Amino acid sequence: MDRIRLGRWGEDWALQHLLKLGWSLICRNYRTPRGEIDLILRESNWIVFVEVRTRSSERFGRGEETIDYRKRRRLMATAGHFLGAYEGPPANPRFDLISILRDDKGGYSLHHIRGMFTP
Repeated sequence: MDRIRLGRWGEDWALQHLLKLGWSLICRNYRTPRGEIDLILRESNWIVFVEVRTRSSERFGRGEETIDYRKRRRLMATAGHFLGAYEGPPANPRFDLISILRDDKGGYSLHHIRGMFTP
């Protein structure tokens, strides 16, 4: 599976996981000139910006190890752009990470980190 299809596959699984928790999807693949946020959902009084990292091996590190300072800055700038235009009910922002490791047989493990970092 190529990198783009693997990423899309991981986002699909992450979204299913979050919808099963009762969260509501606001937007998928929100893009600005400064960056992209994979999933934006509402959980109670939170607007949750979710970064999804999908890997087919841990050879180059786990998904959560790939969120560096620059990526955090891009996520915060993109979230700020979204919140500036958001017309829904007031909510607190939060950044979560879902790291997915897919195995050779099509199975996977999913690790959800709530509050991955604080703006």
